[in-house]
Amino acid sequence: MNRNPHLNELGEFLKARRGELSPSEVGLRGGQRRRVSGLRREEVALLAAISTEYYTRIEQGRLQASAPLLDEIAQALRLNDDQRTYLFDLAAKERLRPPTSGDRQQVDTQLQRMLDDLTASPAFVIGRRTDILGWNQLAAALWTDFGRYPEPERVFLRLLFTEPWMRELYADWEEVTRLAIAQLRMESARYPGEPRLAALVEELSARDAQFRQWWTEHDVAMRGKGVKKLRHPVVGELTLDWNTLTCGTDPDQHIIVWNAEPGSPSHDGLRLLASWAADQKPTTSDTAT
Repeated sequence: MNRNPHLNELGEFLKARRGELSPSEVGLRGGQRRRVSGLRREEVALLAAISTEYYTRIEQGRLQASAPLLDEIAQALRLNDDQRTYLFDLAAKERLRPPTSGDRQQVDTQLQRMLDDLTASPAFVIGRRTDILGWNQLAAALWTDFGRYPEPERVFLRLLFTEPWMRELYADWEEVTRLAIAQLRMESARYPGEPRLAALVEELSARDAQFRQWWTEHDVAMRGKGVKKLRHPVVGELTLDWNTLTCGTDPDQHIIVWNAEPGSPSHDGLRLLASWAADQKPTTSDTAT
């Protein structure tokens, strides 16, 4: 019998999460010596108040769990909000239509105008599979002239693995990359079978062992906000805040805006970068070919 691939993915996610927990973290005794780390299936079943056999069938992708039962399992595994959202997206019976290879995301004129008006803040628009869909001049100066890449290669996660300058730019490259992978996996639950997303995962899995390892860890994250340290070849070290906005006309387009604390060295660095960019005139997405 062919199993539902979405339920298989759900089972792999549950297995990964229980492997991260120790009995003491959930109020259980460790008992005898364990061959592998993490909770056993019977311990998760105990915490969720179901039989071990029933939980095993869920983890093996052989059973569609109800929403109340998933909620019990989520509590048992101490899932955070992002992980709970991912779990329920995987289990959803009514799923979003997977985009086809012809479903091309584009930044509209009004959104590009808004990006261009952000002259003091680097900003770019990222799509379903971390495609760079739009950017302003200061973003091109901070990262690169994205317009020099063919559209299929203009993918943030792909650039993290294929471009040495990305490793040099981010002081915490591993943290940035793992977050991007976690965000991509979050998208994969909403659009299972999306051909371009699947092709990206296949390409990076074949190219890089580190990607393969991190992808199989099943970490997930929503797009949000944070602070990153960058090392720019022209203006030096920058500590920048980043925030995510969602496009009103396409909720799968996310606007990432970067800024620095007023009066800080990083704020001065961005002003210097803006001056340098005005002389270089890197492309924005409305001028890229």
